[in-house]
Amino acid sequence: MSNQEILNKLRDTIVTQDIKGCAEAAEEALETGISAFDAINGGLSVGMKIVGDKYELGELYLPHIMMSAKAMDAAMEILTPELEKDKAGEKIGNAITFVQEGDIHEIGHRLVSIMLSVNGFNVVDLGTDVSNEIIIGEIKKFNDDTVLIAGSALMTTSMQGQKDTMEALEKEGLRKSVKVMFGGAPVSERWIQEIGADATAKNAADAARIAVKLMT
Repeated sequence: MSNQEILNKLRDTIVTQDIKGCAEAAEEALETGISAFDAINGGLSVGMKIVGDKYELGELYLPHIMMSAKAMDAAMEILTPELEKDKAGEKIGNAITFVQEGDIHEIGHRLVSIMLSVNGFNVVDLGTDVSNEIIIGEIKKFNDDTVLIAGSALMTTSMQGQKDTMEALEKEGLRKSVKVMFGGAPVSERWIQEIGADATAKNAADAARIAVKLMT
């Protein structure tokens, strides 16, 4: 089986919520010589993008999302130790990650948190359904040091909360000390420009690359 076929297998096990198969595909990827990073970027992330798109189209529902997340967890238990071996020694900065208020879909959010950590960030993961009050409170703990926030939304309704977050940052006088990334299936470059955020990304690996660029 070629490397691409193995990556496709990882992708498909996410889409079909095949927990055991996803773990087996992750092991197969490492045994074949595919890096953990490439397994995530070329397999798991692709599958999660498909799941997000299908959810938006009404072809998948919350139980499917949760099972896809469990499949991803099974693969990440195998891949994370390998990622840690390649973890950057130099700290880039502090990052706060979260899923917008009203949204509990954390499948992409968790991968972004992992990839930021691997790439030198000290990550504070606030989890899902996070209010602006909590986000602002966490930012203030860094005492005006520049901090990156990375928020996720899988639904168009929760995506509107990203605009509210930007307004809260301005109101609290924090915008100048915060780099802002937003992601999720409905988020576009046009939306980022409209609300005045700094960046979005296509996947978790791209998010880490852009985050490093924003903070250096």
